[in-house]
Formats: sequence, structure tokens, C-alpha cells
Amino acid sequence: MTTDHSRGKARTGVTGLDDILAGGLSTGHVFLLEGSPGTGKTTIALSFLQEGARKGESCLYVTLSETERELRESAASHGWVLDNNIRIFELVPPESLLDMDQQQSLLYSSDLELGETTKMVFEAFERERPVRVVLDSLSEIRLLAQSSLRYRRQILALKHYFARQGATVLLLDDMTTDTMDKTVHSVVHGVIRLEELAPDYGAERRRLRVSKYRGQAFRGGYHDFTIKTGGVEVFPRLVASEHRTGFERRQMTSDIRELDALLGGGIEQGSSTLVLGPAGTGKSTFTLQFVAAAIKRGERAALFIFDEELGLLFDRTRAMGFDLEGMRAAGSLHIEQVDAAELSPGEFAHRVRASVARAEAKTVVIDSINGYQASMPAENALILHIHELLQYLNRQGANTFLTVAQHGLVGDMKAPVDVTYLADTVILLRYFEAVGKVRRAVSIIKKRTGAHEDTIREFRIGPKGLSIGGPLEGFQGVLRGVPTLVGNDATLLSANPLSDGK
Repeated sequence: MTTDHSRGKARTGVTGLDDILAGGLSTGHVFLLEGSPGTGKTTIALSFLQEGARKGESCLYVTLSETERELRESAASHGWVLDNNIRIFELVPPESLLDMDQQQSLLYSSDLELGETTKMVFEAFERERPVRVVLDSLSEIRLLAQSSLRYRRQILALKHYFARQGATVLLLDDMTTDTMDKTVHSVVHGVIRLEELAPDYGAERRRLRVSKYRGQAFRGGYHDFTIKTGGVEVFPRLVASEHRTGFERRQMTSDIRELDALLGGGIEQGSSTLVLGPAGTGKSTFTLQFVAAAIKRGERAALFIFDEELGLLFDRTRAMGFDLEGMRAAGSLHIEQVDAAELSPGEFAHRVRASVARAEAKTVVIDSINGYQASMPAENALILHIHELLQYLNRQGANTFLTVAQHGLVGDMKAPVDVTYLADTVILLRYFEAVGKVRRAVSIIKKRTGAHEDTIREFRIGPKGLSIGGPLEGFQGVLRGVPTLVGNDATLLSANPLSDGK
């Protein structure tokens, strides 16, 4: 087969990977897929061949490490049946090399074994004439070569042979022999590296990176991926600048007059809001108020819950007048419980993007950043992830609400990570003590998109949801938790406020 396929792309059949590779692997070239055992090399290789078989291309899997039975069992675990277009060639040493009486004493056995191995690979190719080839694995060839020079020459011979035939080849390397040997990296057309990370708690995390792709732009950096029944799914790193949409910026209200007054009329569409405060102050309730108002306007919303069990959330919020189950049943609300110990940051960003695209959600709540942080490898990575996610959602015209629980209850409190500079609006909630009771206060400490009140208002959470009072003008030190009376006007919300703020 001498047809020139160099201008085409061979899709890998792996969701997300072709996006990272700008369409797939350049046909007629040799690529390296490397990673430690268990990172998913065989699964990706089988997907690559399955994709070719679906297009009617002949495919060949040459295995030096796994048996044909093991490969078919691996494919069956994903629900795949390897059809006649996919041939498996199980390469075993010639019988003479397994016979102790026939082994040479004056020549290195590797001289014969390496030559025989290469010859058998070429013979298998000549018989099948495949368009796609997988060679598994290079570690066996490296061991047979015994020296870096002979290994490099062998890889070059394989490359030039396959290049003349116009085949697209995927070389697998399990990195079990010499992890520092970069011989193949300099020879092949592209390199994809798979990694597996083991956190102190939770499931393993997998990620990949394209470290080389000659003559082709690709999506750089690390990308999370998972192995599930049905194959590998890759979650390309989110780049917000690639996603721009046009929309009309309007002020979105909460349907509570006093809260909207605090916000200078409402929150501008396509902006992000951070609700900050100690545990129990009502951060989730504030976000749900905006969700309910959005759905009342006929919009859709998405709610991602890290910290609270959904059944408890439904029961608790129903008592405050938020029928989340009814909203979900009507198709207005997408609500999802997120397990930070099992979910990678890339997969979470993918789920958020999918909900916005599929449900056309214009209000997105992430509750809370504390739970989100648990899925991050480091605080710096958290900041970068949130930055890209917020920029993406803003450019889709969505209103994003984030909650952060601060450490402590009153006095000097700190957040586990400072994301206040990322949000367009910051709503600060506080406990304070007055007249022998613990009360709550709300204030707006930042709003990029316009003016807002600089007052502090008391609020109460009751059977009708949020009730917000007038400015606390007679007190000083409310945000510190222990206010002092400085004026004659010290009106607080009564136990049974006359107005529910609706």
C-alpha cells in the first residue's frame, strides 16, 4: 500500500482526544503512546483500531506482551467485539529460541531474537496490509536490543518501513524498562503520555498530555480522562477564550426588593457572584433565591451540590418555599450531586459545560468551593480552574453563583482559598450578637458592574424564605460579630417580621 495519506487524519475514536489532537493522528505516520501499566494504553489502542474498522479499514494489533485471549477479554469488558477488520498477531519467539539445546553460545541470543522479532512483524504486515497498526509494546523490543544504539536503529527501521507503506502506527510503551530513554521521542511523529495519580483519599486520577506533534498545533497542557465501561473519555482542558457568544446584558433580580436594592438593582447577566460567610449563615439559601427567580422568569438553571445530600436539601428547602424537586421534574432545573473524591476537575468542568449547552441554563450554582477544592491537586490549580470556568460561563451569558464557607463563626475569619478577586460581585454574610440573640447580616462588598449599597442589612431565614430588613444604621461593628450602639436608630427584624421581602 503506497497511497499518500499524509494530509488526512485518523480519528482515535476516543471522546475528547481527537479535539486535543486537532482532529486525530496524521495518517501515514508513527506515534508513541506511553504510560505506566494500568493507565489505559491498550484501551485507547483498541479504540483507535475500532474506529478504523468502522470505516472499513484493515487493522492489525501486534502484541509482544499480552495474549490474544487477554486482548479479546479486555475488549469484551467494554462491550466490544473485535470484527474481521481487526487482526491480532500474537508474536511469540520461534520454537528454536525456546529450546535450551538450540541456544547459541558464541553469539548473543538477542542478535537472533531481535532480528526474528522484526522479521515476524514485517511478515504479519505483508500478509494483512493494514491501514492502522498497533505495536504493543516497545519495552519488549528495548530488552531484546540490549543497547541504546541497536534500539534506536530498530525503531528507525520500523518507522521507515511503515512510512513507505503509508500506515498509521501507534507504538505502545509501558515504561517498565528505561523510563529515561527518549530514543523513540526523537523518532516518532507525535507523543502522547498517560499518567495515573493516586490521591491520599478517593479514586485514582488519570491525565494525559501531548508533548510532541510535528507540524500540527494541538491543545497543550494536562487533560483529565477516565476509563469506564465503553472506553476512555478525555476531558480537554477548558480554554474560555475559545468560547464567545453574543447576548444582551440585563439586570437579573432576586424578587426580594431589599436584596435587589443592596445590589444596586440586581446582578448583571453574564457575571459571577461569590456568596461568602461562615457555616450556617444561609449561603445556599441566597443562591436558591436567585435560582427560583430565574425559573420564575422562564429560564433554566443548573445546581451542582458538593456538600449536602440531595434528599436532605430537598426537604430543607421545601420548608422554605423552594420546590426543587418540582423544578427538576418540570425540566427547569438540572441538579447534580458531586462527589469530590471521585470526580476530577476536568470532568467537573465538562459536566458544567454540558449542562449549560444541553439545558441552556442561564443560572449556574456551585455549592461550594470548599467541596470543589477537595478535587484539586493544589490551591493554584483551583484558582486557574475557577478562572477559566467563570470566564466561560460569563461568555455564555450565564449568571454563576459560588459559595465559600469561611473558617470560624464570628470575629476574624478566613476562607480556605481567596477567590474574591475572580468574582464580579461578592455578597458577605455574617453572624452578630444583639439583644441576647444571634442574628445574621448581609452586605455587598464588591460589584464590578455598577453601583451598590454600602449599608449592612439584617436578614432572617424563615418559612417563607429570606426576609431582609432595612440598613442597620444604629450599630457599629456588625461585621466583627459584636456590634455597639452608636445612634438612636437601631431597628432590628422582629421575631415575626411584618414583611417577608417578597
